[in-house]
Amino acid sequence: MHLQQTKAGSRATGGPQYYFHSVAQNVKEFLRKHGACPVVLQTPYGIASSPFTAVGRDHKISETGKVVPGKVGHDRIQGEESIGEAIRYWYGLKGKGDFERIDLDAAIHPDGHFILIPTGVIMRGSKRTQILEKVHNPLSFHRDYQSKFWKKQIESCRKASANDVSWAGAQIKRVVTDHRNADTKNAHEADLLRTAGALAVMGVDLSLYLVKGYDCPKSQFNFSGFPMYPCPVEIKKRSSGFNYQIMRYTELPRAVVLCIEHDLVNPPDHVDVLELSALADYLQN
Repeated sequence: MHLQQTKAGSRATGGPQYYFHSVAQNVKEFLRKHGACPVVLQTPYGIASSPFTAVGRDHKISETGKVVPGKVGHDRIQGEESIGEAIRYWYGLKGKGDFERIDLDAAIHPDGHFILIPTGVIMRGSKRTQILEKVHNPLSFHRDYQSKFWKKQIESCRKASANDVSWAGAQIKRVVTDHRNADTKNAHEADLLRTAGALAVMGVDLSLYLVKGYDCPKSQFNFSGFPMYPCPVEIKKRSSGFNYQIMRYTELPRAVVLCIEHDLVNPPDHVDVLELSALADYLQN
């Protein structure tokens, strides 16, 4: 499946110029049934909210924002901005030319969001496809899985300052050791915030800790020269403590669970786990 820009020089006028081609059958049936649905865009960090809407060929969006019958004749992406420029922004693509073609996969979230996953782009006038790598659970780092995205970030930080990375590993290890040696029944999960300075070295900026909703709802990740990515972070001594919130995890885009030990079986889609004990060991190797 791919998107094509219907006319050159249309980036300024946004999404209506991007039409779907070779649409997968399940996507086609979904758009025929619903007419339109909000788009969530896959980025190198994971999914992110977007201002775009996927619209079926037999529908349009009225001036009042309602989905009504229409005769455009193409499944398409609409928005006041250009989805091509959004992909350029998130993936750090160089150059200012128009896109000839955007290859992508698509998934339909149970809540009705349409998840677009770019896999490659061809610039107008070029025959070469720039591959956009899909990384499974890009913000997860724990004993069972360390994402390629995290490993690249750590390597980048080491090249910039090996001493800072060594210091960060030692600071995180100290907190992990304290929790393993103490009576954790009396240790509050907020104690994990002692690692905030070390995590900042690695590109993770924890926001204000709240006592309602997600613990650090306005946290940000800044990896490998990509744009800053906002993502709520939940603080838990053990990742299985996130279980009670899984039933409430109905809003996209996603969340990261920061914990000492990872023991949550089958986390929901778009929930990553950052295990401090595994990260400390990796940073000190």
